[in-house]
Amino acid sequence: MFLAQEIIKKKRDNQPLSSEEIRFFTQGIADGSVSEGQIAAFAMAVYFNDMTMAERIALTEGTRDSGMVLDWSAYNFDGPILDKHSTGGVGDCVSLMLGPMIAACGAYVPMISGRGLGHTGGTLDKLESIPGYNIEPDNATFAKVVGEAGVAIIGQTGDLAPADKRLYATRDVTATVDSIALITASILGKKLAAGLDALVMDVKVGSGAFMPTYELSEQLAESISQVANGAGVPTTALLTNMDQVLASSAGNALEIVEAVQYLTGEYRNPRLHQVTLVQAAELLVLGKLATDIDEAQAKLMQALDSGEAAKRFGLMVAGLGGPADFIQRYQDYLPQAAVIKPVLAEQSGVVQQMNGTAIGMAVVGLGGGRRVATDVIDHSVGFNQMVAIGDTVAADMPLALLHAKDQASWQQAAAALRSAVVIGDDTPAAKPQVYRRIRPSI
Repeated sequence: MFLAQEIIKKKRDNQPLSSEEIRFFTQGIADGSVSEGQIAAFAMAVYFNDMTMAERIALTEGTRDSGMVLDWSAYNFDGPILDKHSTGGVGDCVSLMLGPMIAACGAYVPMISGRGLGHTGGTLDKLESIPGYNIEPDNATFAKVVGEAGVAIIGQTGDLAPADKRLYATRDVTATVDSIALITASILGKKLAAGLDALVMDVKVGSGAFMPTYELSEQLAESISQVANGAGVPTTALLTNMDQVLASSAGNALEIVEAVQYLTGEYRNPRLHQVTLVQAAELLVLGKLATDIDEAQAKLMQALDSGEAAKRFGLMVAGLGGPADFIQRYQDYLPQAAVIKPVLAEQSGVVQQMNGTAIGMAVVGLGGGRRVATDVIDHSVGFNQMVAIGDTVAADMPLALLHAKDQASWQQAAAALRSAVVIGDDTPAAKPQVYRRIRPSI
């Protein structure tokens, strides 16, 4: 029998905890036998003293096992259960395309996603732009859509990783969110509860990223890769460039438009295409649906070019309550902002830099994100047709098309965008979209 206060004391004194102690503590978080004060003390002790990889694995497994762990074996699916997760960025709508693409290649994707956090957009908020789309289906509907469409993107249910929900709420109000050990367990506890055969983790780097420096992003990627693989789920972590808006748009309905246009081939932003293809190819190799990256990418392009990936997206939308003809008539269903006007550059030159966080916060300011949890999202607002770093612009050329609810919020967001985009004389050095892959050593 363990005592919560003794476990906290050991971590306070920088002594390693056993997996049994960590499992006891996480179960206590989930069932309420560990108090809020004890959770706060534990989180602060971890923040200052960190955790070994063995402790991180135990905390992740304890979080995963604190509630229901999905078991897909009864469904006799004829392919692997695969998923991806991103630390979040601006214009990062990769999940919307990747899920249907790998489903079209023979995988099954029960993707449990989140809402927007701070300046980063949330996949669930984007999907709720679609009339009728239900992000909280019952388990039978969730499994049915995964089986029939190959992919279902939904929100976290209360019975998945409940320890994380309580621990995160305490971390949020005790300045202990930015502990890599706790971030790792929070992300993976939820993801691994989905019963996955393999996972790809996209850790963003740059001005629009969650982690403030390359070094911290790399530490998080290393931690996630080692912990997930240690918990028995083959996982590749990628470090990708978030120095600018990833897609050509930032905003909920606008990113749904871009995702549909990507899947149908109407328009594919080259940065977004590269990042999506790299992540999806890694998943196909990890899931043994391709022998190498070249074969995986060829299969993915076939899924796009044949229309099969777009079909899977449509089946998912219809299966979760949205329109059956959404792919064909998406513009008829998505909300339109009242004021849609270009934001013009105030000088000529080359786009040098872009402050992704500032652009994300401009979308929040328009109503496209939340300042507090109770805020109601305006799905129609945001930016599209964005310029990119390295583009040449003339004075009075558009930096983006801005969608706003009224003239006043348009003016405010236009000023924010102009401040976030730096224009100069020199052509900036090109940076890679993918900085590093951290693959399983097995």
